[in-house]
Amino acid sequence: MMNIFAKILLTLTSLVLFTGISISQNNIIDEIVWVVGDEAILKSEVEEYRKDLQMQNQRIEGDPYCFIPEQLAVRKLFLDQAKLDSIEVNESNINNAVEYNLNEGIASVGSVEKLEEYYGKSIRNIREDMRVQIKEQQLIEGVQQKHFYDVSLTPSEIRKFYNSIPKEDLPFIPTMLEIQIITAEPEIPLAEIDAVKDKLRSYTEEINSGKRSFSTLALLYSEDGSAVKGGELGFMNRAGLVPEFANVAFALNDPTKVSNIVESEYGFHIIQLIERRGDMANFRHILLKPKIPQVQIDTALVKLDSIRNGIIEKKFTFDEAALYLSADKDTRNNRGVMVNNNPQSSNRGTPRFQLSELNQDIARVVGEMAVGELSKPFVMTNSKERQVTAIVKVTNRIEGHTANINNDYQIIKQMAEEERREELMDEWLQNKINSTFVRIDPDWKGCDFKYKGWVK
Repeated sequence: MMNIFAKILLTLTSLVLFTGISISQNNIIDEIVWVVGDEAILKSEVEEYRKDLQMQNQRIEGDPYCFIPEQLAVRKLFLDQAKLDSIEVNESNINNAVEYNLNEGIASVGSVEKLEEYYGKSIRNIREDMRVQIKEQQLIEGVQQKHFYDVSLTPSEIRKFYNSIPKEDLPFIPTMLEIQIITAEPEIPLAEIDAVKDKLRSYTEEINSGKRSFSTLALLYSEDGSAVKGGELGFMNRAGLVPEFANVAFALNDPTKVSNIVESEYGFHIIQLIERRGDMANFRHILLKPKIPQVQIDTALVKLDSIRNGIIEKKFTFDEAALYLSADKDTRNNRGVMVNNNPQSSNRGTPRFQLSELNQDIARVVGEMAVGELSKPFVMTNSKERQVTAIVKVTNRIEGHTANINNDYQIIKQMAEEERREELMDEWLQNKINSTFVRIDPDWKGCDFKYKGWVK
């Protein structure tokens, strides 16, 4: 079931990254097409929204020149309510969101210049328009949280909702797994570490001598995803970076200088400051990772095989082995129990995972394992993109099934609450439309709008 806020108002999602009023574009003859209260909706605004949806490959429901103006009109009703409610937003959160979305937009088209060409405006104006839009999004979310989020339903209401759903419309709940893990990290020889540091020092010399630029070397040699952008990370604050990296990066104040070598859990870096804005800054970096010889991987696998045999022979339990022998700092104090940290998952914060939510190396191993079964040692790439060895145990397995009230009460409850929020929001919007002055250009009236009352 689609999230209510996305269903009612698409402008609250990442669909609209760059919407802004751009009267100066030569290919748009600007005109007012709607007036909602004392706010105008311009044709250029509708066109830019349409561009955003196209860039995001999002489906438009029906005629875009009917669907989009209604979405923008609904947005303005929410913003009007935000003024009445005196909703406030966090400026730091806005800044973070602007830089994240701007970097995503640049990555999607390939360069700043291509993004400027697509929208027909400078990167500065794109950033300013984006800031307005993100601030508005957060104001609208504030209104929705205040008026519609706090929904309380009785068990009988939830059961009534469940009984009203045709069986074919009930969601399918994928197979869920609960897993414990023990890892061993292969030892990296000092010679490998020294070789990586020597390469980074040579890159620093090339940059300082003017032979090659930092961005060129990052593009050619960095082992981080930012390599495609010349090592550029985009504007971030300290909280967005690992401490070792942040401490060195935020001490830089000269964009022509290169940092000393920094070691983090990801590998070894050199860093260059691009620009600083208050508590946020944009950096380039080059990341190199020492290569792990196969002999060290084999040694780690043998160690885990010994631990596995000890568990099977009941010399110690899996819980004890995880606590005292595992290298995985995220799970060892939790008896090796993995916790789902996927922000998009309905199981976030719980030990339950769908197969698609697991590390792909782990998913391949546990797919057919039974409850209580212990895997053989295997090699995996962890969240830090480093090779480690692991053994896992499946502690619970809930096979895929159609949702039912007995086994999936919380999911049914969330669905019922979501529907009730949608009803409340629809009622509120309809009342708001009926009490608000609306004028639509005659050429834009012939639409089958979702809400009634736009055309007086």
